[in-house]
Amino acid sequence: MARIAGIDIPKNKRGVIALTYIFGVGSSRAKKVLAKAEVDESIKVQDWTDDQIAAIREQVGSFTIEGELRSEIQINIKRLMDIGCQRGIRHRLGLPLRGQRTKNNSRTRKGKRKTVANKKK
Repeated sequence: MARIAGIDIPKNKRGVIALTYIFGVGSSRAKKVLAKAEVDESIKVQDWTDDQIAAIREQVGSFTIEGELRSEIQINIKRLMDIGCQRGIRHRLGLPLRGQRTKNNSRTRKGKRKTVANKKK
């Protein structure tokens, strides 16, 4: 099992798929990393040599990934909340940020339904 950026990469998957297990590395970035490291995309991780793993580690290390990226995202969200912009307010209230309607959907952001009782007469 190869270990890149503190993450155990699954050895029975192709290189492009395995690199996406790292937070901050998607499929397009994984393809770029493998191309720069001169490793074929279709080769499984278990068939990588030590030299190839070292080259991939070096390429992945040049990006902001994992814990550093997570903290950067949290700092950006906190900044939005502190300046009180629209997106920051929506973050604070736990509502969708990007203009989605909330009357019927958005259960992922709003959470489980809270039933409100009828007004007594």
